[in-house]
Amino acid sequence: MSQQKKFIFQVEEGREGSDGRPSVGPVYRSIFAKDGFPEPIEGMDSCWDVFRMSVEKYPNNPMLGRREIVDGKPGKYVWQTYQEVYDIVIKLGNSLRSCGVKEEAKCGIYGANTPEWIISMEACNAHGLYCVPLYDTLGAGAIEFIITHSEVSIVFVEEKKISELFKTCPKATEYMKTVVSFGGVKPEHKEEAENFGLVIYAWDEFLKLGEGKQYDLPIKKKSDICTIMYTSGTTGDPKGVMISNESIVTLIAGVIRLLKSANVALSAEDVFLSYLPLAHIFDRVIEECLQQKLAAGGFFKKFLFDSAFSYKFGHMKKGQSHVEASPLSDKLVFSKVKQGLGGKVRIILSGAAPLASHVESFLRVVACCHVLQGYGLTESCAGTFVSLPDELDMLGTVGPPVPNVDIRLESVPEMEYDALASTPRGEICIRGKTLFSGYYKREDLTKEVLIDGWLHTGDVGEWQPNGSMKIIDRKKNIFKLSQGEYVAVENLENIYGEVQAVDSVWVYGNSFESFLVAVANPNQHILEKWAAENGVSGDYSDLCQNAKAKEFILGELVKMGKEKKMKGFEIIKAVHLDPVAFDMERDLLTPTYKKKRPQLLKHYQSVIDEMYKTTNERLASRQ
Repeated sequence: MSQQKKFIFQVEEGREGSDGRPSVGPVYRSIFAKDGFPEPIEGMDSCWDVFRMSVEKYPNNPMLGRREIVDGKPGKYVWQTYQEVYDIVIKLGNSLRSCGVKEEAKCGIYGANTPEWIISMEACNAHGLYCVPLYDTLGAGAIEFIITHSEVSIVFVEEKKISELFKTCPKATEYMKTVVSFGGVKPEHKEEAENFGLVIYAWDEFLKLGEGKQYDLPIKKKSDICTIMYTSGTTGDPKGVMISNESIVTLIAGVIRLLKSANVALSAEDVFLSYLPLAHIFDRVIEECLQQKLAAGGFFKKFLFDSAFSYKFGHMKKGQSHVEASPLSDKLVFSKVKQGLGGKVRIILSGAAPLASHVESFLRVVACCHVLQGYGLTESCAGTFVSLPDELDMLGTVGPPVPNVDIRLESVPEMEYDALASTPRGEICIRGKTLFSGYYKREDLTKEVLIDGWLHTGDVGEWQPNGSMKIIDRKKNIFKLSQGEYVAVENLENIYGEVQAVDSVWVYGNSFESFLVAVANPNQHILEKWAAENGVSGDYSDLCQNAKAKEFILGELVKMGKEKKMKGFEIIKAVHLDPVAFDMERDLLTPTYKKKRPQLLKHYQSVIDEMYKTTNERLASRQ
């Protein structure tokens, strides 16, 4: 690697492969850990300590905010202080203990982000219970599996999700005995609960159970498990990732060191908003709101915007911060975007699914704040890599490692990825105290991914000269075509995903066919614009059925493939256009927006068969 500005340093040599084991690259660490990994804050040994110490330090600061809905419209945020939240947590903990819930019992929490969600979690932390989140986006089948597999005995649930929870009965009632609503309980829910032999409480009713009672809080160790978080795998049943107190407190120390080192330290005035949108929603929002407003504003406004963008982006590329790059452009043009985000946003952190490079660069210029992209797994306690503020050559990467893990690449010979090559590529492996303690009741699966202290992520990365990591492929997503050529499909989808005319693309092939086909969600704005310019009539759904529209999208995909010098067999030969984006409702995506390939195949099987049939007939007629 070149010796330019570099954000990692080597701590161990790489080694050649031996005894059937692949070669591994050198071990690297964040430059912010040059003098060793940061130690957790003194006295902070558990998740409970994180909350308790915050309450002691900032009792009267606002902690949890909920937006009031007034006449069906969003109103102001109403806040509870740390002390107020703490008092409710203690009451809730007493109620849990008074109805027989003991240390290490499993407590499920089901619903969207609300203050009650956090309060329930902290009550679990206080009394050494295992908190088991039940994702809002998981279907009843997965929730039933999680409740029975982890032996959840009590569930806190958002009121509107009670009916969904009861779909897991009667099977789940083998373990689940108590249900607590975040709000009220309707008479029909009370009746249904009784029929299943469950006890159900409204939130306020449950809080009263512990009145006048006081239970000692158990002593918590760093090695204790605080949560079992189930990851929705792209195949098979969800896996219960056991996260210890040590993983959390180690991660916090690393995040504090990273933010301080990057000059974006958090303060007591900062507010955190958590939101999980579809990856390409960013793309659509930018396309539909900003670009269309510019077009409506006429030539001069568009010229002014484009000029300001080019000028500011050019200066940021030269190394200037987003604040210094063009204060005049910010004042005249981009301040409207800043105000559209509320005027106070300092940091936008994107995770789960990668942001397209053009979206990331656009946001970095116009949002007037730091736009950072992160990468991590539930198994690595989330944040493992994060891009740094004002480092524009990190665009399209997930940045360097956080300062509490070691990283190395392991070669993947069957995909021709070499961790010891001049441009090192291979499976990303992570070592450190942030790693999970294993999969609950699945030691076999734990041994598959946790080898000699290294977590094998299954993601293929490429080190950049500055020490940031680029995710380029997925190890398991590889298949062979009928002529014997191997296809690394995730890599191809990343490349085809750069085509502006498509929002998302799924590429398919198998060992019985010699070529690839795809299903794409076209970009509605671009497709409709193309149709208007080419005299093709119909609404968006009609256009997706149109043969000329399919030719146009296929042409754009092929053009990108050739531009990126893809091999002949990697070029898509046919495409089906679906106006409905891949979604979780049809079980086509995981909650973190990864494609579920077996489910995609099942859903689109008839479409795939038809594409192969017609394309093979067309190819045969040419011979």
